Amino acid sequence: MTCQSVAKFGLGQIVRRHDGSFRGVVIDIDASYAGDPTPTSEAKSDQPWYKILAIGLGGGFVAYAPEDVLEHDPELSALSREAEERWFTVDAQGRHAPLTHAIH
Repeated sequence: MTCQSVAKFGLGQIVRRHDGSFRGVVIDIDASYAGDPTPTSEAKSDQPWYKILAIGLGGGFVAYAPEDVLEHDPELSALSREAEERWFTVDAQGRHAPLTHAIH
């Protein structure tokens, strides 16, 4: 029997890392770790992992982080309409997909 994880955060949601090293917007979600076969951290691979368009002390970058190190960012609750249109396709129900992917 396989365990199915449900992602805590959705596309377009603003999140931050618990340690404060970055905050950003979720741009993609993997059901489990889908990076380099030998992860460099102690994070569990069998949880949702998020690709995040992030801003940190050194500027902007794309982060790949496990769910257990992320939290909702209460200081930034939503993307601006301009940012949303720049990075996502949004359907009539408000579901987000990266511009390069169709909404199913």
